[in-house]
Amino acid sequence: MPIAEHLLAQVLSPPDETQLNQTPGSRAAKALPVLTPSQRHAAGELGRALQCGSVAELRARSGMGRSVVLREISATHDAVYLDVRDFVNAWMAHAWSSVERATCELFEQAMASSDVVVIDDLHLITAIVDNYNYTSQNLFDAALASLLRKLPPHQKLLFGTDMDGAPDCVTRAAIRVELDEFNVEDYRHLVASFLGATAASALDLAHIYRYAPALSAAQIHRACTYLSAAPTAAPPDTNALINYLKSVQLASNVTLDEVQAVTWSDLCGVDDVVEALEAKIALPLENSALASAFHLKPKRGVLLAGPPGTGKTTIGRALAHRLKGKFFLIDGTIVAGSNDFYKDVGRIFEAAKQNAPSVIFIDDADVIFENESERGFYRYLLTLLDGMESARAERVCVMLTAMNVSNLPAALLRSGRIELWLEMRLPDEAARISIIAGKLAGLPQPIGTADARRIAAASRGLTGADIKAMVEDAKLLLAHDLANGRRPREVEDYFREAIHTIALHKKLYDMRKSSPLSETVRIGYPIATE
Repeated sequence: MPIAEHLLAQVLSPPDETQLNQTPGSRAAKALPVLTPSQRHAAGELGRALQCGSVAELRARSGMGRSVVLREISATHDAVYLDVRDFVNAWMAHAWSSVERATCELFEQAMASSDVVVIDDLHLITAIVDNYNYTSQNLFDAALASLLRKLPPHQKLLFGTDMDGAPDCVTRAAIRVELDEFNVEDYRHLVASFLGATAASALDLAHIYRYAPALSAAQIHRACTYLSAAPTAAPPDTNALINYLKSVQLASNVTLDEVQAVTWSDLCGVDDVVEALEAKIALPLENSALASAFHLKPKRGVLLAGPPGTGKTTIGRALAHRLKGKFFLIDGTIVAGSNDFYKDVGRIFEAAKQNAPSVIFIDDADVIFENESERGFYRYLLTLLDGMESARAERVCVMLTAMNVSNLPAALLRSGRIELWLEMRLPDEAARISIIAGKLAGLPQPIGTADARRIAAASRGLTGADIKAMVEDAKLLLAHDLANGRRPREVEDYFREAIHTIALHKKLYDMRKSSPLSETVRIGYPIATE
């Protein structure tokens, strides 16, 4: 049957015994949970909408309790409640080529039973129809539009859908109500419902809310289930819940197992950059007490500029491991990997908002934007950046790396979008000594006892990545002599030869050099470029 199987799997699980032999919309009533403050507000708005008009629509993102609100409305208005299971059952009782007729019959049956009909899961219903490949296209929308036009004066219809919205005919006819994001009182209500009032009082819910202010009811339920599985003697623990959220609930698009584990200590010679990142990015993201007391927000836009190999991507790796589910990566694999990458990028921005405070890391932005064909993408990105001013989005930091600043669109660099410029520089001699000593530590003799100072003096102009390659090449050269029975040279000679090879490669491949940043804008607010 040519219908998306993953959609049907969501609705065709076996019914329980209380649902058997029941007519659509009349399944045995279950005890309804008490609504949270935000859900109760949405229910009140829906009640007023039904008083003012004939058609209303409730939008909510997944897991926020849309169905709970609609069932409450159904109970208070003695309404018929229909969800996707009712529609699938009706379609399966007919030929699949006549889903519109089955839908109309289901509507007519429900409207004959009550003046108020609630249709939940409209996004799933339309998705199933849209994924069914039959010759009469758009008839479902036409049937729905016809039903709305012929609605009797006394009849009320209430639709429930996700944030992508209902079909156009419903959107045009309906008074829209959106279920707001939860606040700390909603968190407290839900935790008390799942764990009990005593257990909820043991948790610092204000702290949990500051750390993860966009959790859904489903996510809070899963977190409470995790806490309740702890040993009975252990009281609910705020840190344990936050650690669970970090590791399981907050979804990054980065698989940390595939990201090299690095920290700030792996960056040498850029202490000013690390200090700026700590103060203006990490602190507002991680210290919820100070962030709340001083109303701290991370910088909205950050540019990391510098030559290749100076540690820009290393900063991204360090942030990925440090922030876990609050780190989102956009690189060439996202932009070039799909014909529909605009939607992928939009989803990444939305996920970052849901997990705020968070970081969106756009690696090698200059390489992405130097392609003339990507002008549409940078305009799209500008629109997304300009939209990062809502209460949720203001705690999302967008960090870009660039080797050649001149390849970045001028509009992207103007003050207000990029608030903080940081210059990644070639390591000075002290930094090179530190990097080389760290690479040599633990290596066998004689290479492990090489003079880091002499090597550093000969490696002027090398980046951190070059130094790593230099050490690897020197090991290979020494091992090659030993394998061929040659007497080893002075160990530093192997490093000098490796340095010469790296310098030759730089010349042969004519590696691009970044445009140096002005001394006046290394750290802080940039001079406007337009």
